[in-house]
Amino acid sequence: MVNVVLTVPDHVKNEIGLFPWVNWSEVAREEVLKKDIFERYLKSGGLTDEDWEFCEKIDWHPVDELPLKDEFIKRLKEAEKGRFIKVGSLDELFED
Repeated sequence: MVNVVLTVPDHVKNEIGLFPWVNWSEVAREEVLKKDIFERYLKSGGLTDEDWEFCEKIDWHPVDELPLKDEFIKRLKEAEKGRFIKVGSLDELFED
């Protein structure tokens, strides 16, 4: 495995020092792998079994990084204008 050295500003180094329990190498490794998976997902539209396993492990999917489609945003805004009811408890939702 290859070692990578990063240069960061002093204030970032100080922030990192506040979290000694964090395995920063693992954080960096996961972010690089996410970027790689995302780029391959954009090209192929799919995930390998290995990629899928990694995504499940960290509860992430490449589609999470894509911008929302305009039509979806429009539907969300329309739903916000819709009728809502106030309920005091979940039981009220299921009353006949």
